[in-house]
Amino acid sequence: MHAITIPEPGGPEALVWSEVPDPVPGEGEVLVEVAATAVNRADLLQRQGFYDPPPGSSPYPGLECSGRIAELGPGVSGWSVGDEVCALLVGGGYAQRVVVPVGQLLPVPEGVDLVAAAALPEATATVWSNIFMIAHLRPGETLLVHGGASGIGTMAIQLAKAVGARVAVTAGSPAKLARCAELGADILIDYREQDFVEELRKATDGAGADVILDIVGAKYLDRNVRALAVSGRLAVIGLQGGVKGELNIGALMAKRAAITATTLRSRPLHEKAAIVAAVREHVWPLIGAGAVRPVVDRTLPLQDAAEGHRAVETSAHVGKVLLVAPQGPAPA
Repeated sequence: MHAITIPEPGGPEALVWSEVPDPVPGEGEVLVEVAATAVNRADLLQRQGFYDPPPGSSPYPGLECSGRIAELGPGVSGWSVGDEVCALLVGGGYAQRVVVPVGQLLPVPEGVDLVAAAALPEATATVWSNIFMIAHLRPGETLLVHGGASGIGTMAIQLAKAVGARVAVTAGSPAKLARCAELGADILIDYREQDFVEELRKATDGAGADVILDIVGAKYLDRNVRALAVSGRLAVIGLQGGVKGELNIGALMAKRAAITATTLRSRPLHEKAAIVAAVREHVWPLIGAGAVRPVVDRTLPLQDAAEGHRAVETSAHVGKVLLVAPQGPAPA
């Protein structure tokens, strides 16, 4: 098969379309013929040499995919060759075929085409696990989403609205804020022009956010704590603004607030399987009912992964950038 490899870390040009060995499913795994994958910021970090795959996993980037089951490994039941699926991956999505642990498989939701389904696994698993399983967002509460126009952000807006929460977002342009509003965001904050703490307080009569989903990290730590409501929960899932920040523990204690920080890729199989099962139970019905949908900015051929990386690197997108794998014999 062919896959996108990274012979040496570097810029988007470091992504190389290469012929590589076919993967073979082991116990409890299935082989998926990839229809599409998505560009995530973790892929950019891997390309730059800052986020190596866990030991023993695929060396190719790609944390999610959609496709059809091509082969069942030993001990797999409940799935059949030919089933249309999407999957959460530890890596390897930028390829024509990938091996997936059976616990990380999802059926393509009703009403979603096979390619667009590649936009769902990582975003739904990240948002559901952090906002609902850990931070316990409840109906009537206020959620602040940083990067509201991102793949994660567009999914967080929809899921929070679907359960009856109020949603505030930050984004870097009026056009992106308008797209967030179309998805249901109630409070729109241009982080380039406005102080999100001040704007959030104005919009909530001084209360602040009950839950904050943060992709920035250190740069926003102090302001995020100030933006939290009493008993608020800050969920940090990204480090675009650095890894080390100063925390005012007194302010956190005064609000009886909590901070959590998670990654998804390195979690053990049983934890990922539990998250995927929760997504199938709670999110898939919302997609089937039309209350939640994948937001796709553009689709590109997998061989043009570098172009996709440039789009995400410059934040020139809303929602997900998808890479469509060639079917049949791979072009050289």
